[in-house]
Parts: sequence; C-alpha cells; structure tokens
Amino acid sequence: MSGTCFATDFWKDDARRKTWEQIVPGEPRETIPYTLTLDAIQKYCRVVGDLHPLYFDQAYADNSRYQGLIAPPSIHILLMFACTPAHDWMRSPGTVNAGQSWSYHIPARPDDTITLQARALDKFIKKDRLFVVHDNVFFNQHGQVICAGRGWTIRPF
Repeated sequence: MSGTCFATDFWKDDARRKTWEQIVPGEPRETIPYTLTLDAIQKYCRVVGDLHPLYFDQAYADNSRYQGLIAPPSIHILLMFACTPAHDWMRSPGTVNAGQSWSYHIPARPDDTITLQARALDKFIKKDRLFVVHDNVFFNQHGQVICAGRGWTIRPF
C-alpha cells in the first residue's frame, strides 16, 4: 500500500476538543494557513469524479475566462480540514452536518495560500440535540474572499 496520507484515528485529539458547553459564540476558531497545490486540487477532483479540463488542462484553462487552472468550488470541503487543526471542535466524532449554505466569490488557484476565518455564531438545544451555528470565510493570499458559508451542526454529547 502506498500513498496513504491521512489519519484514521479520529479519537486521538478528542480530549483537546471543546465540548458543546465550552463553545463560545463569537469566539474565533483556531485556524492554520494552507497552500493549495495543483496536486491537491487534482487528487480532490479525481476522488469526487470531477474531471473538468479547467482543473487539469493548462492550455484549455489558459484560454478560458479564468486564464489559468483553478480549483472547483467544492474545494472548500478539503480546505475546511486543511485549514483547521486536528483538535478543532468541528472534527469531533459524532458531529452531524445539519445543513449549510455557501456562496462562491472567486476560484481558488494552485499555489494560493488559503486562510480561514471561522467562529460559532450561536448554539441552542432543540429536541434534546445540541446545535451550533457557525460561519466560515476562506481568503486567498491577496485578502480576496474565495467562498463564505454558514452551517449548522449537531454536536455529540
């Protein structure tokens, strides 16, 4: 087996993660910058089955309205993990995605350094479930917004 590059022990950082009681609405989450490589974009595209030439064919992309290779809008899924540490409370095993809404501004490109501003906005209990409302904004190295989203998660007890 070769090429495995991800952790499979989702519990190893659990003791460091904030519980629902410790999440403070308005408090920024810890994030880390990530340089998005062409290799990462293309691996992501292959995994999700999106083989559009804008992500693979330099000549095609150069002649497109983007004038170069770009990442697909859904790359924010990869970036959500790449830009947060393993002990981020959003990674708690048992977390359920209860919904999300995203807006896309400009495409991410190979070699962009991506930063994330993320925070909880609110938390509440409904039908014995612990909810957190949160927002996330991804920026490139020029301070331009790549995409922004708001989501709702159900937190584990």
